[in-house]
Amino acid sequence: MPRFPVSPYWSSNPNIPIYLDESDERGKREEQQRSESETVARSEPQPQPHPRHAPEFICPTCETSSRDTPIHCVSVAPSPSPPAYTPRAPSYRQHLAVPTLTIQTPRESWSRPQAPIRTLQLDPEGRPNVRFRRNAFSPLSPTVTDPITPGTAERGEDGEPAIEPASNLAQRIEQKLWNYTASRSVVKRWLIEIISWTLSASCMAGIFIMLMFHKDKRIPTWPLGLTLNAYISVLSKVASGALLLPVSEALGQLKWSWFQGETSKKMWDFEIFDSASRGPWGSFLLLIRTRGKSLAALGAAVTIMSLALDPFFQQVVEYPELWRLQPVQGTIPVAIGYEPFAKGQEYVDKLTNLNPDNTMLGVVARYFYDNGTSPMAFGRGVRAEVPLSCPNSNCTWPEYETLGVNSECAEVTDKLEFRCAWGSLDWVQHPIVDLSGETNYVFPNGTACGWWLKAEKPLLMTGYNTASTGQWANETLIVRSEALYDIFSRKFLPGYEPVFNNSRDPLAHVLIVSGESIDNVRNNGTPIAHECLVQWSVNTILSSYSEGGYSEEITKVQMNRSVTASPWLTNTIKGSTDSWDLYEYYYLEDAYIESDSGTMYHIDNNTHVLTISIFDDAFPSYFTLVNSTQPKDAMLRYKRWKTIQPYTRNVTYNPFQYDNISLHFEHMATAMTNLMRSAGIDTDMVHGEAWDKESIVDVRWVWLSLPISLLAFTGIFLLGTVIRSSREQDRVGVWKTSAIASLFYGLPKDMTQKMEDEKQHGTPRLHAKEVKVKWVPKRGWRFSGNSVSPSSAHNFLAVSPASEKAPSPTSAPKAKQSPPVPPAHWI
Repeated sequence: MPRFPVSPYWSSNPNIPIYLDESDERGKREEQQRSESETVARSEPQPQPHPRHAPEFICPTCETSSRDTPIHCVSVAPSPSPPAYTPRAPSYRQHLAVPTLTIQTPRESWSRPQAPIRTLQLDPEGRPNVRFRRNAFSPLSPTVTDPITPGTAERGEDGEPAIEPASNLAQRIEQKLWNYTASRSVVKRWLIEIISWTLSASCMAGIFIMLMFHKDKRIPTWPLGLTLNAYISVLSKVASGALLLPVSEALGQLKWSWFQGETSKKMWDFEIFDSASRGPWGSFLLLIRTRGKSLAALGAAVTIMSLALDPFFQQVVEYPELWRLQPVQGTIPVAIGYEPFAKGQEYVDKLTNLNPDNTMLGVVARYFYDNGTSPMAFGRGVRAEVPLSCPNSNCTWPEYETLGVNSECAEVTDKLEFRCAWGSLDWVQHPIVDLSGETNYVFPNGTACGWWLKAEKPLLMTGYNTASTGQWANETLIVRSEALYDIFSRKFLPGYEPVFNNSRDPLAHVLIVSGESIDNVRNNGTPIAHECLVQWSVNTILSSYSEGGYSEEITKVQMNRSVTASPWLTNTIKGSTDSWDLYEYYYLEDAYIESDSGTMYHIDNNTHVLTISIFDDAFPSYFTLVNSTQPKDAMLRYKRWKTIQPYTRNVTYNPFQYDNISLHFEHMATAMTNLMRSAGIDTDMVHGEAWDKESIVDVRWVWLSLPISLLAFTGIFLLGTVIRSSREQDRVGVWKTSAIASLFYGLPKDMTQKMEDEKQHGTPRLHAKEVKVKWVPKRGWRFSGNSVSPSSAHNFLAVSPASEKAPSPTSAPKAKQSPPVPPAHWI
């Protein structure tokens, strides 16, 4: 017996019973039925049109317009007896075995149908014919599971009416985008993704251009308080979001392409792909699933690495503080001469009274009888001792020259020798004084042991008196500072060979010997001996001022070393007694120093002589201890003038007692130079650069490597997906992440129901891991796997594609009392 042609819209519920009349009482009603048949035939239009061109009928139940009467519109009767019908007269009188057609309807409306209308007719051979409506479905009809061919659906070749216009803006936009997606043009299909990728690239380019413009410049100031960080943050957010959109859509498209090919894929892969298009976790799972061997793995990797985009963008810029040159300048004074008495002089009996500069005397005295002037901490350094001007927090000056004072010291311990000798005790604290005032004080004689200067007339530099009785018994000389010239005649000490003999205009040339302590002197320990020279000089200085702290460095010192005959001229004016003798000093030349730059610096002879007289107060001097062993009882005898009474003083600190003579003299020379530079006359100002700390834009380009790499990988990934979707456009539409496509091409209802009913084997989600599916172009989903129990095997096989061979009845277990299973077809 030939089989009926299979309808492409075969119902998925073939369990509705349709009863056919098998009664033998046809003769009794033959005339009546023939009359009714003729009446019906006359009422029908002639000739019969093709079913597709037949007029439409309106269903009285659901009011659905159709050319064919839907099967659910057949009226039902409460009678359980089979309905009457009028069959065509067969060519033979024997009863035929009529096959039973069962169609399942909703349980709540179960009833036995009444007499069929023309939808159900018997052919001449007595076989029932059933036809379903092709162009519409009633609300009670089962869902059609056969998908529309992708290419036909997208190109609109199904001949259906156009979709009604959208009712709101969102729907209109979505409809417009869908039209682009359904276009034949590859560019239009992926236009949104291309625009999104271009937007991301534009934002990154905007960041790059802005950083190039502001690199190594001040932090920009924009309206409304907008900062560079805010600019980068906004554009980076837009770039990140725009970068992920094409990745997400491309992953959604590859989800459909994944199920193409010769082999079936697990249904679980559909969810993994869908999750990957939504976020990093799904992308991580997709990487594991594909093992990084598919195009989709590239998109998943981009999604995961995009988590670091914001930190990388924020690390591109930092704002270090650097010194920047300011338009204003700093100034610092330099001395081009020294004239302390230019603004006024004192006269006594019409004679000029030339006293030393009290300002200079006050500065130098601190270094004679104390430790000098300690630098004052200020800002981040020490306070400047010159009146400089710095309009900003940092100023630097180029090397400049200034007139000043320089000192040199050398150790001369080899110029001493230890011995005990008889002689004049010219170092004692209290010499012999003539109370009548007729003569100057004189020194006693005695035996002294200690270190003597090797000269024509030896001098005890440190030692003690060996006498145990008397006024000067056991008196100890701790420190002796001796000028190498006679302060009255200005003649050099005979028999002594100086270390420094190359200065034309020295201010002081002295020998300082210290026994350091009383015990060391008493034990005949080797003393500390230095020869020091103080002179005019031209100092080349490099100065800087930073945040309140001043520092300078002397890079070069120039002096007048042209030694000639002594320019000194002295004269003694005899008085009535020796105590009234007067001394005249004449320095026959001014002091000149020519620097390497060709500048000539000048100090007049009066200033030179008066400055020398300041050093005559301290050199020579003697630091001694009488009748005591306590250092605090030591006294300093100084100002060795030809007077009746000697000058003595106690000091809390003797700077010449310790082994830092060289440094002490350098500090003194610097203080004298600063005083000369601070004078109101004979000074000039040097201009320097003023700097201020400013925060600048420092760009660290290496942090842009990740964003640029992700942009490139996204472009490659999008291009690969576009090419692949173009090759598959006849099999898979460009559906991307469309939820409508997932709903439209979902699982058949019977397959879903069977998976839900298999609760004894786990949840439907668990079954989805086992079921393998494959997308067959123009046919839909093809299923395989052990997702149902043997009792439902025939239902599972019913969703297999028609192109595949149906399994034999012996291949699947049969349930008890089950009817034979029809061959598998697409439904």
